[in-house]
Amino acid sequence: MPKTLKRRKGDFEAEAAFARLQELAREQTERLGPFADQARETAALRLQQARGWTAPRLEQAANRVEDTVAPRVADLLTIAAHKVEPSRARRGLIAARHGRRRVPRAVVLTGVATLGAVALYGALKLRQASQDAEWQENLDQAREQVRETRENLAAKARGARAKAGRSADAKAEPDAEGPKETAAAGAKGSAADLNGSAAK
Repeated sequence: MPKTLKRRKGDFEAEAAFARLQELAREQTERLGPFADQARETAALRLQQARGWTAPRLEQAANRVEDTVAPRVADLLTIAAHKVEPSRARRGLIAARHGRRRVPRAVVLTGVATLGAVALYGALKLRQASQDAEWQENLDQAREQVRETRENLAAKARGARAKAGRSADAKAEPDAEGPKETAAAGAKGSAADLNGSAAK
């Protein structure tokens, strides 16, 4: 068989195979297209839900950091800056002595990192101190409540003791009068008996 015919036959087979592959891809696209659309819509919905859930929490966290940590860190950094800053006369003397040399970037970054660590440590210490103060205040309140309860119970016990003493005295007085009345009645009866026997 001549080479040209073989080449044409090979080209024809390649074209046929390519056409079959195209047809197969088209069929698979038609068959799997709805599933892909559905998966895309579901993924978009889930992404929207996740973003809707995450956004308020991120905003809330940002507000908490802004309200609690940021002011303390800013105050600590300002205090540290005032402590670190040299006096103006000394600063002018140093600048005149060293010319216009720039401070190396590594030194600046190290200083900033150190100040940040100090500020963070200070913020943590402030938070711990506030928690300790709150705990101490709660403990003092609990002690005060226990003391008031003890005083109330002692007052109630004294009142009950006094009431019990009064009721015991009240019971003892009628018992003492009863024998006196019996003795008096007996004496009257004896006297009447004596009078009656004397009359006879």
